[in-house]
Amino acid sequence: MANTKYELLKDDTVKSLDGRTLYRIRALAAIATFGIAAGDLGGYVEGEDNLSVYGDAWVSGDAWVSGDARVYGDAWVSGDAWVSGDARVYGNARVYGNAWVSGDAWVSGDAWVSGNARVYGNARVYGNARVYGNARVYGNAWVYGNARVYGNAWVYGDARVYGDARVSPINVTGLRWNVTIIDVEMTIGCQHHTLAKWEKFGARTIKAMDPEALDFWKAHKSLLLGLAKANGRPVATPSPQKDEG
Repeated sequence: MANTKYELLKDDTVKSLDGRTLYRIRALAAIATFGIAAGDLGGYVEGEDNLSVYGDAWVSGDAWVSGDARVYGDAWVSGDAWVSGDARVYGNARVYGNAWVSGDAWVSGDAWVSGNARVYGNARVYGNARVYGNARVYGNAWVYGNARVYGNAWVYGDARVYGDARVSPINVTGLRWNVTIIDVEMTIGCQHHTLAKWEKFGARTIKAMDPEALDFWKAHKSLLLGLAKANGRPVATPSPQKDEG
């Protein structure tokens, strides 16, 4: 099928951070979903494989889509966002601000990724989820449902954040070691463990971490575990979402 949705402007290009040439797009027809009129300029894509010629999906502002990344359905990538690698943005998803979606990550459904957020690796963000601020979602992590991941939070590995969960870090500074609490995990200095493990650690284990650790733990254990418990949420493993494209 001929592309009657948009054209690539060969005289309006940018170089991506990995050296690829991207072309600004111009609408050939109106896209009512986003208030785009024929002739309106959009963002930048490397080629027609990056932005579907079907549906209302659009790239606007100075956003970039490159590599084997695909934007389709009714998705919208805008602002200074960058979608790259083998990433997929589809459904009614929104990626905007300075957000990056890369690797094999998918953002779909009614999910939003914005601000300076990064979603990469094999991560999945879908449903009505929101990832924003300086948040990072990567590895095999999934964020879905009505979940919110924001601030400086990192969700990674095989983590699952879902339902009405809110993940934003608690940072405690000014002590012998800085402490960060995210969900059911706590990092003290360079020691990162689940809340359950911190609760069970005995004096010998704590002292083996550092000669000064035992005195620190005796002085601050109740405070830190109390904060961790107040911020902690359960984790489960659902079935993966199917790629629609």
